[in-house]
Formats: sequence, structure tokens, C-alpha cells
Amino acid sequence: MPALWDKTRTTLEMIKWEHSIFALPFALTATLLAAGGLPTGRTILWILVAMVAARSAAMAFNRWADADLDAANPRTRTRAIPAGLLSRQFVLGFTCIAALIFVLAAAQLNPLTLYLSPAVLAVLLGYSYLKRVTRWSHLGLGLALGLAPSAAWIAVRGSLDPRILVLTAAVTLWAGGFDVLYACQDFEHDRSVGLHSLPKSVGIAGAFFAARVMHLGQLALLVWFGRLFHFQTLGWLGIAAVALLLAYEHSLVSPRDLRRLNAAFFTMNGVIATVFLAFVAADLWLRG
Repeated sequence: MPALWDKTRTTLEMIKWEHSIFALPFALTATLLAAGGLPTGRTILWILVAMVAARSAAMAFNRWADADLDAANPRTRTRAIPAGLLSRQFVLGFTCIAALIFVLAAAQLNPLTLYLSPAVLAVLLGYSYLKRVTRWSHLGLGLALGLAPSAAWIAVRGSLDPRILVLTAAVTLWAGGFDVLYACQDFEHDRSVGLHSLPKSVGIAGAFFAARVMHLGQLALLVWFGRLFHFQTLGWLGIAAVALLLAYEHSLVSPRDLRRLNAAFFTMNGVIATVFLAFVAADLWLRG
């Protein structure tokens, strides 16, 4: 039992279980909008299962695919596979199980979610290889999270409304922008081993500028999204809160000081997503 608990704890640490909150609030926002309120408990349950399984598969596969790269990077060599805490075979097996659970959850929702589940998995797993070929891999990660609201809409409606794609684009820029900042930690390493990233291509100062542009684009898309769904006062206050929190996040780090990057990237991103969900949910509730 102690050995099983240790492996379970290591696995949860590997997939960063606590960071599932990044995309989940945006998925729940889309769920509420698609249902015009609360959907059935069964729908919410299977959306949650699909979200957790999809992210678990994506994170585990990333650790499996990047095991050799992680071993060569001083920042990541303590991760589970390079440190010998988990075997590559175990991690690949875990990925397959999580992917299967995702497909089974999609099948419980409606035919379209099932048909699209392989394409979603291709995006989630394929992201791990993008940094080997393009500096724009950050947007690949952004898209992996950005698919959540569109997928949740389809889970509720069984069809896709083009309006929800605006939220997908906003989340893509949001996550992509902070992945650009996060990649600044590996600027020297990426240059030495030939990996691609925006920081490597344009320098750390240029990467910060690109991240700010992405987040300004995110805010513009959220305004468009609010107009499309006829936000009332609380909805607009939610977007204003996101803008203020983004500004605060950017104040935590600079091209010359990355020490608080983890707080900016992990803690505040979870807060932003949750705050947006809370305001949109309250806006819908007041509308009746």
C-alpha cells in the first residue's frame, strides 16, 4: 500500500492535477451558456470526466515524449521519468488509459462528441512535438486548452455554434501568451539543444511583448464574446476583472526578473478562469 500510494502521488504530481482548473472554468462557462442555465447533472458529470481524462492524457504524454529532453534540462531533470520515479512504460500506459476514459466519456454525451474525440486527442497529444518544429508551439498549447469551451458546447447541444469559437480563440491566446512567458525560463537551454520557441527566436524582451499582444487580443475577443451573448452588467464586470488580473500577472514578472513566474503562471491563471466563470454564471442567474 505505501508503494501504491507513492506511485499515485507521483503520478498526480506528474500530470499537475491541481492545474486542471485552467481550462475547466471556461468549459463550464460554455456549458452554462449552451444550456441557458444549469444542464442535467449527468451532462455535467461526463463533461468533468472528459475534461480531467483529456488533460491527464495530454500531460502524461508530454512527460513521456519529452523524457529525454527533460533529462538534459537542469530545470526539468527532477521530473518523474528522468528522476526514475516512474518508468516510461508506466507513463505511456497511463496515457492510454486516460485517453480511453476520455473517449468513453465523450460517447456518453452525444454522437458528435464521440466522433470528434480522436481529433481532440490529436491536438492534445500532438502539441508535445510542436516545439521541435516551430516557434509557434505556444499557440498549440493554447489551442489544446481553447478547445474546452467548444467541446463543452457540443457536449450540451450536440452541435457547434460559431459564437463559442470566439471564446476558444480567447482561451487560445490566453494560454499561449503565458506559455510564451513560461518558456523564457528555458531560453538558454532551447538555444543549446535546438528546440524552437518565441523566446529563442525573438529574445526574452520580445517574448514579453508578444505575450502582452496575445493577452490584449484575448481581452478584445472576450469583449466580442460578451456582445455576442448579450452580457449584462455582471458579465462585463467579469471581463473587467480578467483585464485587471492579467495586468497584475504581468506586473509580477519582467524580462529581467522571472523569479515569480510560477505564481503568475499557475496561481493567477486559475484565479482568472474561476473569476470569469463566477461572473458569467451570476450574470445568467440574474437574467433568470
